[in-house]
Amino acid sequence: MPAASSSPVDPVFCHLFAAADGLDGDRATVLSVLAAVADPRARRGVRHRLAVILALAVCAVLAGARSFTAIAEWAADTDEATRAGLGIGGAVPGESTIRRTLQRLDADAFDDLAGAWAGGWCELADSSPGTRRDASRPNRPAARKV
Repeated sequence: MPAASSSPVDPVFCHLFAAADGLDGDRATVLSVLAAVADPRARRGVRHRLAVILALAVCAVLAGARSFTAIAEWAADTDEATRAGLGIGGAVPGESTIRRTLQRLDADAFDDLAGAWAGGWCELADSSPGTRRDASRPNRPAARKV
């Protein structure tokens, strides 16, 4: 039996997936937002969906990855449940695939989509009971104790 992971990322993913399941139908999930990003690659020879590569990159960076190699290593080390949650059906993309795809990506379009999605979450947090606003940071909900 392998040792339990000391990474705080696994509980975060469980929380994110549970929160996504609890959303009403008109709220977009992270994967649906990532699927809306235009794929800069030619259709011929594409083995991994762009949304999968972006989801791996986002999760790896949130877990502390700071290079393309670190993102690929994080992706290779994920367990089956995480892979299934991110929509990976087969092999995990390698470092060169991740690097080339992210280098060709329209960063402004990705930033616009991610910002709009995050703005929707801020609106959701603002409308939930018990949320208070910090006047010095008008666009972010104040932290709440759990």
